[in-house]
Amino acid sequence: MRNTPRLYPFNVSNSFHFNSSPRDFTVEEIPLYEFTGEGEHLVLKVRKKEMTTWEMLDVLSNHVGIRRRDMGYAGLKDKHAMTIQYISLPAKFEAKLEAFSHEKIKILEQTRHNNKLRVGHLKGNRFSIRLKKVLGVQKEKLDSMMKWIEANGLPNYFGNQRFGTDGNNWVDGKRLIEGTLKIRDRKTKEFLMGSYQSYLFNGWLSRRMALNQLIDKFSQAQTEELLKLPEGSLDGVKEQPHFFKLLKGDVMMHYPYGRLFEVEELASEAERFASGDIAPTGLLSGSRVSEATHVAGLLEAPFVEAMKLNGARRYAWIWVTDITTHYVEEKAHYELKFSLPKGCYATNLLDLLRGKAED
Repeated sequence: MRNTPRLYPFNVSNSFHFNSSPRDFTVEEIPLYEFTGEGEHLVLKVRKKEMTTWEMLDVLSNHVGIRRRDMGYAGLKDKHAMTIQYISLPAKFEAKLEAFSHEKIKILEQTRHNNKLRVGHLKGNRFSIRLKKVLGVQKEKLDSMMKWIEANGLPNYFGNQRFGTDGNNWVDGKRLIEGTLKIRDRKTKEFLMGSYQSYLFNGWLSRRMALNQLIDKFSQAQTEELLKLPEGSLDGVKEQPHFFKLLKGDVMMHYPYGRLFEVEELASEAERFASGDIAPTGLLSGSRVSEATHVAGLLEAPFVEAMKLNGARRYAWIWVTDITTHYVEEKAHYELKFSLPKGCYATNLLDLLRGKAED
């Protein structure tokens, strides 16, 4: 479900070495807002390595002498990276941090704030990645691909880390929904069902990416026949400026955040999408969520599942911003920096650069 058909206007096959380690992979949170400098909470800017966010929170909460649930955080960060993120705790424990020291954790800044940090209080993340064994010809190819990505964006798949070490957390999530597996712990149940939500989303997105490939290679009538769609349901699709094609009934969202609305005027919405003003969304199955209609609904229907979770719409397409590249010729290192909205995975960009988009 993760890999995508080759759809891009260049040969994406590439060869380089990437090691997901603190030396070669850095992630820094971009706060949603400026902290006030006053209030009953203390926001810490923390750098960690070779630890999960949960493990880091356990170390700090044990040092201060509070429960982990009394601490706040905006997002979970990768264990196999150097990560910089923001957490909060009651300001009355500030003095206890003066003696804090840990080989894998460093407190970089402290700021007072009025509120406890909550999950999602985050604009996005800034990534720094070092690719190794990049030769001259590969460097030119990567430069070209990064320019294309900057102009056109990326499909917003969930990363493999969403599905656990073996990649099959979604199987237990499906069994929970079907009633063939019982788990009492609420958080574990929600996590596993969320993994199944993600699996369904990736499956839908792969199908939409396949549609883009078909509409590029075949006529409208041939594509409708191959996908068993009603005649005329793809009218006006082939002429759209972006290669991710919008369909009548797609649920769109203003970008990078905003209200949901349904595609009605296909040509004008396609122009707005190409300019980065809006983006299509995919379904995270559950309750209280809008589903696609018309032809978009036909393609979404196989990936809709009733489950006891709140549903949502997730951007199907994202833009990569603040891109910088630097090539260290004597070491054959290609260094990348870029920003993504919250909830988006750097592995999507790496998969494209590696050539996994051809699998």
